[in-house]
Amino acid sequence: MTFRAEDLFLADISPATVVTLYLSGPVNARLAPKLMKDLKPGTRVVSHAFDLGSWRPQQKITVSQRPIFLWTVAAPSDTRR
Repeated sequence: MTFRAEDLFLADISPATVVTLYLSGPVNARLAPKLMKDLKPGTRVVSHAFDLGSWRPQQKITVSQRPIFLWTVAAPSDTRR
């Protein structure tokens, strides 16, 4: 596991296999295109409390009355994202 302190919009996130987020809704929505573009297919993205805008989660659960969202990065030709 690696933790890095960098600008999330400029950082090279391509090696990640799991990305966890606890950001605001507007920041998540701005970040979603980078996640879809830079992460390899199969990479999992988990967000606490806030979704990723128009990118629909594959799963949403509630833990301690807070939503947790899960996405898996699809292959570029997969339009289900």
